[in-house]
Amino acid sequence: MSDRVLLDIRDDVAYVTFNRPDKYNGLDREMMLAMVDTAKKIKKDRSIRAVILQGEGKAFCAGLDFASWSKTPAKLAAAFLKPRPGTTNLVQEVAWCWRKLSIPVIAVTRGHCFGGGIQIALAADFRFTTPDCEFSIMEIKWGMIPDMTGTIPLRELTSMDVAKELTMTGRIFKGNEAMALGLVTGVSDDPLKDAEELVAAIKTRSPDGVSAAKALFHKTWSASESSALGTESIIQAKVLAGKNQRIVTKANFAKKLPKFITRQFDY
Repeated sequence: MSDRVLLDIRDDVAYVTFNRPDKYNGLDREMMLAMVDTAKKIKKDRSIRAVILQGEGKAFCAGLDFASWSKTPAKLAAAFLKPRPGTTNLVQEVAWCWRKLSIPVIAVTRGHCFGGGIQIALAADFRFTTPDCEFSIMEIKWGMIPDMTGTIPLRELTSMDVAKELTMTGRIFKGNEAMALGLVTGVSDDPLKDAEELVAAIKTRSPDGVSAAKALFHKTWSASESSALGTESIIQAKVLAGKNQRIVTKANFAKKLPKFITRQFDY
């Protein structure tokens, strides 16, 4: 199972590589389980400052491997079952596990980013892509709707009519259009370099401050004003109680670079 997803931690950055290049990193059961397991491992290590998701070979992820799943229909059905109301099932957790991490997650896409692949990318905090990368919310091709949590980031990133059009047609669009629609953060010939430059900038900031910022927007984006304001105060109080905030304040007054400790909290 472990060879389906590769984890390489370098300079406090977790490089997660989907590793079925012969299948364009299509999602079979083993890959789904390996993704969730990898996210759990990263969550346990608070020294990790960011995650970069990428695909081995010519594609980021071509979506669900229907040929593989058709051989085990009972396991496919089980992947859609929820242990209890309000939780994620396996196919949802494959994307949501990255959203839940308390650190920035960046998807680097190229080749194909279809179906489940685009929903995984959307669950990341940032997306950098090549101009010729092909995207599609492809579930409609199979008479289905996107059901891997993609509707949540879609409502945050684009308008409802755009989301409906892409979902109802399943049409393929490329990197520059994805940028124009607000679905990606940047487009270039070297998206991994762009991702690494963003990570380098983020790493100069307090790990607790960065984690708190991610939680702040996820918890307040669609909340009422009163709820959002209350959440701000709660998260800020936790930040102020931590050592990293005092470290950066002291360093700023001394005009020195801060030397942060490992992130203290999950927000």
